[in-house]
Amino acid sequence: MKDFLSKCLDYGVSIGGKVVLALVVLVVGCLIIKGIKKALAKADKISKLEKTVQSFVKNLVTILLYVVLIISVISILGIPMTSVITVLASCGLAIGLSLQGALSNFAGGLMILIFKPFRVGDYIDSTGAEGTVREISVFYTTIITPDNKRITVPNGDLMNSNITNFSTEELRRIDLEFKLTNDCDPKLARSVLLEAAENTEHIQNEPAPFAHMTAVDDDTYIFTVRAWCRNAEYWDVYFALLENCSNALAAHGIDDPEERIAVRIVKE
Repeated sequence: MKDFLSKCLDYGVSIGGKVVLALVVLVVGCLIIKGIKKALAKADKISKLEKTVQSFVKNLVTILLYVVLIISVISILGIPMTSVITVLASCGLAIGLSLQGALSNFAGGLMILIFKPFRVGDYIDSTGAEGTVREISVFYTTIITPDNKRITVPNGDLMNSNITNFSTEELRRIDLEFKLTNDCDPKLARSVLLEAAENTEHIQNEPAPFAHMTAVDDDTYIFTVRAWCRNAEYWDVYFALLENCSNALAAHGIDDPEERIAVRIVKE
């Protein structure tokens, strides 16, 4: 009996020492991790990154540090690492199968942060959502539509779809089509449209504006006008060009088939 009690006492002292040491390591480790987080927040290289990337890097480093700390505590307590690794692997497999969509979004978020197909503030069109990027998180991207609707798009869907980014290039082209009756003079119509485009404010001289008849449909001629402008001025120039071309055609008595049909209906 005495031998048994002695062994229990020795085992308790041994275990108690390990538990105390593990607690000390846990507390000190948590304090060190907090210090590292503060140091990361003040680091020059981290502060120069985008806010989304900053948050992701800090969270990833914190998680890795806590994983190392927990493994150290488990090792101090004398728990066999093979058993721990087996349990973690089983849990990881179960979680991975149940969270396939979330993992896909996480991977998509990483790809967006690394390859940067778009940034916060860019105007994009993808997966049926079009608008200005408000926020890029690890799992989702938030888009604000022109009519101020908030769309949350999974990053996995974004990375598996075509993304049209309207904001990356300095210049953007405006394309307009005008249907004109086939009794008009094509040369006159072209010169009128080209002059209207060239006289529109903020239109770029290089590349030069374009105006040509591009199709014939029954009793109509279809003229296409193309002009380049700075990306930030796109919509202002678009509406100005549309108005100038329409006014120029009307001033020269060149109408479109729909207007002529409307007039005939009214007269009858």
